Amino acid sequence: MSDELFFWQHEREESEASAEESLRASDQANAVNVNVGEWEAGRIGPRESVSGENVSGEDAAADRESGTVGFDSAIDPGLRDRLQLCLLPVLGPRGLSMLLEEFGTAGRVLAAEKSALERVVGIGPKLAHVIRTASDHIDVDQVVRWCRENHVRVLQPGASGYPPAIADLEDAPPILFSRGRPIEADRFAVAIVGTRHATPYGLQQTRRLARDLAAASVTIVSGLARGVDTAAHRAALEVGGRTVAFLGGGLGQMYPPENKALADEIATSGAVISEYAPMAKPRGGMFPQRNRLIAAAGLATLVIEAPERSGSLITARLASEMGRGVGALPGPVNSRASQGCHRLIRDGGTLVTNADDVLELLGPIGQPITQCIESEANRNDREVRHGREVTLNDVERAVLDRISPTGTSLDEVTVECELSAARVSAVVSVLEMKRLIRRLSSQYVARV
Repeated sequence: MSDELFFWQHEREESEASAEESLRASDQANAVNVNVGEWEAGRIGPRESVSGENVSGEDAAADRESGTVGFDSAIDPGLRDRLQLCLLPVLGPRGLSMLLEEFGTAGRVLAAEKSALERVVGIGPKLAHVIRTASDHIDVDQVVRWCRENHVRVLQPGASGYPPAIADLEDAPPILFSRGRPIEADRFAVAIVGTRHATPYGLQQTRRLARDLAAASVTIVSGLARGVDTAAHRAALEVGGRTVAFLGGGLGQMYPPENKALADEIATSGAVISEYAPMAKPRGGMFPQRNRLIAAAGLATLVIEAPERSGSLITARLASEMGRGVGALPGPVNSRASQGCHRLIRDGGTLVTNADDVLELLGPIGQPITQCIESEANRNDREVRHGREVTLNDVERAVLDRISPTGTSLDEVTVECELSAARVSAVVSVLEMKRLIRRLSSQYVARV
């Protein structure tokens, strides 16, 4: 069977049962067998130029402080050991987490005796031998050199740029490879997923929703696959928005290959991220494993089109288990491509028809997110505490910003906003209807 047919069949026929098995066996699914021969055979040649990715001395210093491999930073010995350990074959996030919990650092794991390694749950004689002979399996210098030549950062939990939502996962990747730089505003994100075999209706609706959300300063998260994913990424770029792509393979083995140019575009105004070694070829088990990162990165997940046995439903289920909002776009009742969406709606998912419906899914945000809003006149930072806030006009936003969570008088808002009492009263009523504020009394209101 050809690679193309394999991946097509994987997307079309993948079942939830097989996905659950993949997640339970993530150490096996996340296996990356990288050796020097593969690097020599598959190495990307000339240095790729990424527009807008020149790193200042300040950024390089921040990379060094946080243990991040930047374009011109010296690799920290601790991160070098972590790379050596994390890129070993048949050793996934759960096994790595247990090893690091037992020994404290990657360096201590690599230096541990075989008998000590075998005492860790899930680490048998074969894995212990692989760890003891780590340098025979992975050429770390070659990995780092490729990352520098291709403007790829290596991130670890706690480092600058490592997405906090990903770090909160129980099986968070111990390292991430990133082209582009994730930023604080990427926490205000929506995951858009769907079938690779999208209908014209599905592609049209994906572009409409992604454009509207990106124009409202929402980061669009997806998987860079054909169909819905590609349409979502492109729509965000078209309106100058941010988008982040999570791959089911290495950054040096772009799949599908026709999206390489799109990945370059995304890296200039967002990020392309993978937990796999740069030359890791995509395999079936990697895609459901990748889906947990997409689900975690979005405050809500929107499914555009999905057959009954689509991998997108796995992403939706994972998002629901993480406490994220899940929405689905309805389609024609006789469309096979929408049967999974209809089942999601039947089982409690939110029916979504426009961007406002999606923003409603985001709900209250536990830790306020700072967004940078640029206009012709100036550049302002604002805090977002609820998805509905991005639908406010300038006057509504000004009034909301002057209302504190502990309570503010309407007279004080009137003076600070330089508006009439009647206008403030009308805006307060709108904010109440949007459930962004609540009345404490006839003259006092509080931000929710």
